[in-house]
Amino acid sequence: MIPYLKAQQLIESKGYCFYKSTNGIKRHLAVDTLGFPFFTHCTKASLSDDAALIEMLTKNIDYFKSKPVNVPKITILLDHGYHPDHLTTELKKIYPQILTKIKFELSEKPSKQQKEERGQSGFVPVKARWVIERSNAWMERCKILIKNFERTLDNATAKMNLCFIRLMIKRLAS
Repeated sequence: MIPYLKAQQLIESKGYCFYKSTNGIKRHLAVDTLGFPFFTHCTKASLSDDAALIEMLTKNIDYFKSKPVNVPKITILLDHGYHPDHLTTELKKIYPQILTKIKFELSEKPSKQQKEERGQSGFVPVKARWVIERSNAWMERCKILIKNFERTLDNATAKMNLCFIRLMIKRLAS
């Protein structure tokens, strides 16, 4: 009976994302301005990024409930793969006062004309988005995360958290 249960958990934790061509799981991060993790979450690869963000914020909703209203709103910077209108309507269903504590902002994406004016071409890193890309690169340097051998999403999230704990301890020690 136990091997069947493990096989069932394994099947439930895998998925395939067609637009990113990833198989298995996707790792989601919410980081602060220094690139250190605020929230981490792993989902099936078949789950959309919008649904994963809603799931991650819902899982950590107690943080937002305990945050005082008089403190400035937390700005969540999104790339153009997210849909802020959909996110706000779904989050209002879960916690109606959440929009008094957070706001969504789409990150800047320079147009071809803006790139030409600056004398740039091809891929141009956007300063605000570079923070999350740097965090992803830090995470990818952990050998334990190179390949996903975990059977459950909770175990994969725990390994991601361990990677960042190790990274932050190294930063504090130096």
